[in-house]
Amino acid sequence: MDYFTDFNMTLEKLFGSNSTEKKMETVSQALEVLLVAAQRQDCLTVGVYESAKLMNVDPDSVVLCVLATDEEDEGDIALQIHFTLLQAFCCDNGINILRVAGMGCLAELLEEDSTGDKNGNEPRDLHCILVTVSTCTGNETRYAN
Repeated sequence: MDYFTDFNMTLEKLFGSNSTEKKMETVSQALEVLLVAAQRQDCLTVGVYESAKLMNVDPDSVVLCVLATDEEDEGDIALQIHFTLLQAFCCDNGINILRVAGMGCLAELLEEDSTGDKNGNEPRDLHCILVTVSTCTGNETRYAN
């Protein structure tokens, strides 16, 4: 009798085939909560240029780099070069990176107007979002990852 035949189980058999979908929903919800909370605490830096500038000045304040694209961005070579450089910098400095799709969802979440603001300014570039630790005042300590 072959005892190992009964133990030939896959993750899909153990947890169901939509386990990955459930995990992704959980990650998506956690990211939403994190971004909204960071925005309320003024701990978001939005934009590829702004993010690169902050990481050059104070990389220790950055705890997460979110790189977002849509399908039409896949052919944008300049954006892909920026992403490659940002990812390399994040890896060198121990900054967590999360790649996401769906910039429209990010815009809704962060209450961004895709047409710009009422003063005629361009909409913010949501391709790169940094979550930073807030600087504390007084006797409080600074929290890091």
